[in-house]
Amino acid sequence: MAVTEVRETAPAPKRGGVMEWLTTTDHKKIGIMYLVNSFFFFCVGGVLALMLRTQLAKPDNTFLSPHLYNEVFTIHGTIMIFLVIFPFLSGFGNYIVPLQIGALDMAYPRVNALSFWLLPAGGLTILSGFFVSGGAAAAGWTNYVPLSAQGGAGEDLWILGLLIVGTASILGAINFIVTVMRMRAPGLTMFRLPPFTWATFTTSLLIILATPVVTGALIMLFCDRQFGTTFFVPSGGGSVAYYLNTFWFFGHPEVYMLILGAWGIVSEIIPVFSGKPLYGYKGVVLAFLMIAALSFTVWAHHMFTTGLVTNLSFFAATTEMISIPTGVLFFNWLATMWHGKIRFEVPMLFAIGFIAMFLIGGIDGVWMASPAMDFAIHDTFWVVAHIHYVLFGGALFGIFAGIYFWYPKMTGYKLRDGLGKWHFWVMLVGFNLTFFPMHLLGLKGMPRRIALYPADRGWGTLNLISSIGAYIIAIAIIIFIVNVIVSARRHEKVGDDPWQANTLEWATSSPPPPHNFDRLPRIRSLRPVYDERMAKAGTGGGEQ
Repeated sequence: MAVTEVRETAPAPKRGGVMEWLTTTDHKKIGIMYLVNSFFFFCVGGVLALMLRTQLAKPDNTFLSPHLYNEVFTIHGTIMIFLVIFPFLSGFGNYIVPLQIGALDMAYPRVNALSFWLLPAGGLTILSGFFVSGGAAAAGWTNYVPLSAQGGAGEDLWILGLLIVGTASILGAINFIVTVMRMRAPGLTMFRLPPFTWATFTTSLLIILATPVVTGALIMLFCDRQFGTTFFVPSGGGSVAYYLNTFWFFGHPEVYMLILGAWGIVSEIIPVFSGKPLYGYKGVVLAFLMIAALSFTVWAHHMFTTGLVTNLSFFAATTEMISIPTGVLFFNWLATMWHGKIRFEVPMLFAIGFIAMFLIGGIDGVWMASPAMDFAIHDTFWVVAHIHYVLFGGALFGIFAGIYFWYPKMTGYKLRDGLGKWHFWVMLVGFNLTFFPMHLLGLKGMPRRIALYPADRGWGTLNLISSIGAYIIAIAIIIFIVNVIVSARRHEKVGDDPWQANTLEWATSSPPPPHNFDRLPRIRSLRPVYDERMAKAGTGGGEQ
């Protein structure tokens, strides 16, 4: 049963400064720490990306040695996927989901704190590989055997770090599921949950079902390396195919773990800045659930070229089927904006940018679902373009939309509008300069994961354009950092609901008190804060 009133509790021991943050179980402080931790690793991963693009800017470059290049691209991919995108979305989930459902905190506050502190521990464990003999893991973020079976101590640290991060993810997912199922405010039925809460809930289901699979694969790989087992060693009766299947059974649902939260963020922002309710709300929720279910039926499309997949048509068909509920999401977002009173505030710009960039990434994926096309472009730079249009153009544009949207709720003031628009446009230009040429490089046959290429292949100009774009993205991130600093030093307080939004997080003060709410509005529709605003204005509201 939900608790909606503030209860008298024993006073907590008073702590101040750093100790208050290190020992907190307040979901809001934990959410902020998730975001700061994620941004730190984003900067680390970004520096590694610039190193990669500097190496590839011209043919036969010697900026990085081939082995160091392998280490850098392995750790770059690992950081961005496991320590940036997903923790960023978990940070929003920690801060926003309890507020959106009218709860006082997460269901298990101490487990929530543990989930967070495992993340920097796991991330630093992975990065420590650069300082051991033999260097960091260098088998790619997928860590395919037999390459991963041959690495040095850095490979073991990579495995250990991911096991720690995976444990944090599973604990966090359990917490989100219990919180949403058991701590909703009266009147907040499952089909009145905000889209972001639904996205977080669906992501948590995926984590519970998929992450234990890759955890098992990593434990088996570690045992092969250290204890002489032969799970993935053909000469001992094992099989490389076992690793491929266990990894990708996790790996493709993981793509949706990384994008569902961004879909939820965009589904919150577009109705607010269009002045309309979300079109086809139940269709959006069902699309989330259908995509989650279908994601477990498509893993073998990553293995078309191996010769191990005997039923290509089945996995091609299931992969294409995911485009149907994804198309529903696009339709609903565009229908929400249609004839709306659109306000092109910074969060809305990033949301629109998300739709455009993710659309390109999605079209890329439809091409790759065809075995005939996949045989031509597999392991080329086309795949690099695809994953970045999905996870950078999609997830990270969505994340920045969420930062600008919820920043007033977390701090009580907005980020500067002018700097925010500069950030958006510079990042949009830099992103497309970086990653669109990679489609052409893929069609020209340039393999991914190579440190050197000869001048006579005709790849130099496109690589130089791509590298220039990467540095433009870095400038965009610097603009964002400047915006945060300037806004913190010279800001004006805004109201509790500066965007005229719809959901319960905007019914409390900005930032919220430790107990989240002094009172809750009556919940009788998908938009309780809108209903209360209309009731005060004397124009009604109600079920939608």
